[in-house]
Parts: sequence; structure tokens; C-alpha cells
Amino acid sequence: MLAWWELSFYLLASLGFHFYSFYEVYKVSREHEEQLDQEFDLETGTLFGGLKKDRTDFEWSFWMEWGKQRLAWLLLGHLAVSQMANQIARKHRPWILTAYGMWACWCVLGAPGTAMIFLHTVISFCVAQFRSLFLSWLCSLLLLSTLRLQDVEEVKRGWYKTENEYYLLQFTLTVRCLHYTSFSLEFCWQQLPAGCPFYSFPWMMAYVFYYPVFHNGPILSFPDFIGQMQQQGQCSLKVSLSVLARGLGRLFCSWCLAELMVHLMYMHAIYSSAPLLGAVSCWTLGGLALAQVLFFYVKYLVLFGVPALLMRLDGLTPPPLPRCVSTMFSFTGMWRYFDVGLHDFLIRYVYIPVGGSQHGLLGTLFSTAMTFAFVSYWHGGYDYLWSWAALNWLGVTMENGVRRLVETPCVRDSLVKPLKVCSVPSQPIPGTSHVYLI
Repeated sequence: MLAWWELSFYLLASLGFHFYSFYEVYKVSREHEEQLDQEFDLETGTLFGGLKKDRTDFEWSFWMEWGKQRLAWLLLGHLAVSQMANQIARKHRPWILTAYGMWACWCVLGAPGTAMIFLHTVISFCVAQFRSLFLSWLCSLLLLSTLRLQDVEEVKRGWYKTENEYYLLQFTLTVRCLHYTSFSLEFCWQQLPAGCPFYSFPWMMAYVFYYPVFHNGPILSFPDFIGQMQQQGQCSLKVSLSVLARGLGRLFCSWCLAELMVHLMYMHAIYSSAPLLGAVSCWTLGGLALAQVLFFYVKYLVLFGVPALLMRLDGLTPPPLPRCVSTMFSFTGMWRYFDVGLHDFLIRYVYIPVGGSQHGLLGTLFSTAMTFAFVSYWHGGYDYLWSWAALNWLGVTMENGVRRLVETPCVRDSLVKPLKVCSVPSQPIPGTSHVYLI
């Protein structure tokens, strides 16, 4: 452990770099506000003294708009139905929540959208009956590929009056793909006795149509979901209210911080303006990079925090919320701790089945490449996504390569010697051993 004064120095230096670079972005935002308003149509805000709001970030604007329209009310409805079912009919709560999830899906996506999700679920369940991992994966990838077929897209667009409704269906189908894939692969792995009720179509429907995570995640694997749902745990009213109050307080703080960032710093608009981006200082460029990733982190504290809170109130344990990106310094750490649910899915259903690290260096490289290939394809399979996935694969590969190199005895010893403490206490502390770590 470093000395307190050294840790304090690093903390103050880091905060200083962050806030000064953010101040530079703020200055550029104010100086070019009219230009950015004409180019990107900044929204006249009602918060923070009437400051204009950068709404260029599609994901934040999209989910906030849907939240104000219907999703917030439907999530509150889920909370009410779940708590009443827990008090009145605990044994039937999974089926009550399934019925509510299907009704809520009908409310926002209509009959065609609900039928499309139900059809994907039925197809995946039928293919899983063959107990073939290859067929189950092939089915999931083919269903995912139908989301990018132009003719199918035009048909789905015809179901709705606005583009936002179509995009909500696309996002929902993309996230549901991970859920019915999880069920299908677990079904193939299980040696089930006759009449086992858990790996059945009703439980698959309960898993797929669980509404808090229906549109955007986070991802919870089928064994975790069914194990926790079967426990039928019940919290007292006092405990539930305490969890609700703390969760709402954290969500409100995260939402205010995200809104404050898009009101004070027009980072997304500046990022989209090539002439302005080429004219700003290096401090501003650094601030834009920091602001982008930190806003992404705060945004997902809200987008994952809402369903995570509802899951806790339902007696389920959600995946941990994203870790602050300013505390992470590696590609591996970012993938492991930002979206923990997606990371666990990739490890359990892609990386390990392909071979993982059990087949030498080439096998590890291949398994990692296949994992990132799936991530890119699941996100849409666009050209820039393949480049993004390739760069992440390269970063993870280089980090693991350097780690293996450092773990070799000769390199490790050569690095440890200069770092050894010059003076060692003559009287060792009982119960401790002197181990030098890098």
C-alpha cells in the first residue's frame, strides 16, 4: 500500500487533469454554441438555468424519450404487480410476471412486435430439442441476421408510425437473442430427467419476457435467473422501502450528472463537427475523450441501474453495475467490469465452448477472436464495428502477451530487483512473510 500522501497526490493530480480538460471543452462549447446549434439543433433546456442541451447522443435521447412516454410507467407497473404477486400468490409469481411482460410488450411494440419476439422464442426452443450446440448457435445467428435484412426491415417499419418504435423493436430483438440463446445452450448441456419442469417452454417464456431487462438488459443467464426465481425469497416492507429509497437516490444523482454533462459540454456535437474538431487544442481533445467515456459510464449507471433496482426488489441479484472507466487501465479490465452480464455470457457461451485457453496460445487467440467477432456481429456487424472489435482483440492479446512475458522467471526477477525496498526490518512481524509484488 502506498503512503497516504502519495495516494493523495495522485488523486489530486488526476482530478486536476480531468477538471481542467473538461473546462476547456466547456469553453469551446460556449464559444461555438451558435454554430453547433445551427448544425445540430441543440435543444432548449428547462434545467440548469436554461442552458441548451446536446441531444446528439442517440442512445441517451432515445431511452429518455421512451422513458417519459411509456417505459417508466410500465416498469412501475411491473414493480406493483410483482409486489402484489409476492404477497398474494408467491407460487404463481413467475407466471404472473410473464403475463405482465407480454402485456407490456404488447403496449409498446404492438401485436406484430410481440408476435415477432414470440416467434423467435418458439423457433429457438424447437431447435434446442435436437440438443445440438451447433444447431442452436446456427439458429440464433440466423435469427440475428434477419434483423439486418433490408426487406424484413421495411416490413417491420410498416408496422409503426415512427422510427423510434421500429428501433425499440430492433433493440428488444437483439437483447432477447442473448436470452433465448442462453436457454437453448443450457438445455443442450443438461442431462434432464423425464418431466423436469425447469427447462421447459413456460420457464423459457418467463425468462425471455421478464420485463425489467426486456428492452436493454443487463444480461442474466438462464441458470442464474431460474435459480434465483425458484428461491422465492421475500423481503420485509421495511427492507424493500430501504432498497427502493437508496436505489432511487443513486439513480437520481446519476441522471442529474448525465444531464449536467450534456448541458455544460457539447462533446457529442463537437465530436461530430470535423472542422471544429480539427481546430481545438490538445487539452480540449483530451477533455472530449474523457467526457465521452465518462458520459458513457454515467449513462449506463442509469440505463442498467433502473432494471437492477427492480430485480433487487424482485429478490434477484443483478450483475454488478459498470465500474468507473477512470479507474480502469486495460482492455481486459474494461471488458470484464463494465458490462459484467455481457462478459459472463461471452465467457460461458462463446469463449469456453470454442476452446478457451485449454488448447495453447493459438487456441486462446482463436477463442478470443471468435468472442470479439460475435460481439461485433451482435452489435450490428457494420464495418466500423469490425474495426473496433479487431482493435479490442489486439489490445487484449497484447496485454495477455506482456503479462505472460512478465511472469517468466528471468523477466520477473529483473523487474523485482530494482523495486525491492532497500532497508528490511531486522525483526519480522509475526505471522507475515516478505513478498515483493510488481
